[in-house]
Amino acid sequence: MGLEFMNMLPSPAEIREQFPLPAGLADLKEKRDAQIKDVLTGKSDKFLVIIGPCSADNEEAVLDYATRLVPIQEKVKDRVIIIPRVYTNKPRTTGEGYKGLLHQPDPEKRPNMYEGIIAIRKMHMHVVQETGLTTADEMLYPENLRYLDDLMSYIAVGARSVENQQHRLVASGCDVPVGMKNPTSGDLSVMLNSVVAAQGSHEFIFRGWEVKTPGNPLAHTILRGAVNKHGQNLPNYHYEDLILLHELYSKRDLKNPACIVDGNHSNSGKQHFEQIRIVKEVLHSRRHSAQIKDMVKGVMIESYLEPGSQKIGEHCYGKSITDPCLGWEDSERLIYEIAEGI
Repeated sequence: MGLEFMNMLPSPAEIREQFPLPAGLADLKEKRDAQIKDVLTGKSDKFLVIIGPCSADNEEAVLDYATRLVPIQEKVKDRVIIIPRVYTNKPRTTGEGYKGLLHQPDPEKRPNMYEGIIAIRKMHMHVVQETGLTTADEMLYPENLRYLDDLMSYIAVGARSVENQQHRLVASGCDVPVGMKNPTSGDLSVMLNSVVAAQGSHEFIFRGWEVKTPGNPLAHTILRGAVNKHGQNLPNYHYEDLILLHELYSKRDLKNPACIVDGNHSNSGKQHFEQIRIVKEVLHSRRHSAQIKDMVKGVMIESYLEPGSQKIGEHCYGKSITDPCLGWEDSERLIYEIAEGI
């Protein structure tokens, strides 16, 4: 095989021993996990807002952003649970471009996986320590999950990963909600098949071990829009799309049929400001239909300190170097509007 084995990397157990989660934070995470679980199971009528940068590229700016969420969370705590997006892996359609903090702790330097592993653990831990808000990340590489799984309260499986067997099986062993995005083709049956797999028990190979999972009843769907054969965006957040998903859920024997709506990606055509309108439409659909209200448990929003995006090397503090994001002022206003509109 044409693989050059460059460096032996530390195991998750070694990294967790070197950078352990303090007992107080473990207790905090347990309480947050229970609150989020209650939303997914219908025991709580609170609404999840999974919000933050497209990619967490700079710890100072990410901590600045997450800290600003704290007073907002306090004001909306009776209605909304805020989960900061700390996305440290970035899937690339062509394999080109910035792949996230795991690959490049400094986006302007060469990849360094060892430093990246340490950087992603420190970033997630520092966000929890500084804010009391446990985090969300994408499970892009299932074998890396255990570097972070004691810190995260929410995990997403992306549109390009949702058909992958390993992602589905590893999701079945997670203790927290795992959201399965619809694939880029938009085929909802693929997404639902992934939820079926993640909710089931499995035996498979993981990091050199034969493992067995109990199944994850909190696995659910994420609608993120699709792309047709002409490369045109096909949104799937409209009322009719949500009713269709509810009907498809009803035909399957699944625990906790739930959905998160992603306001960006192919739902917005990566027009970041459209997220505001999309979220408001989803809230309207929930008010109009009891079925949709029961199913749609939250929204996912890409947001950073500064609106839009920049190229690597432009050095605009708190501005995305990947997909365009909402700026802080619009994001703050939108969270309050969500709290009022659910």
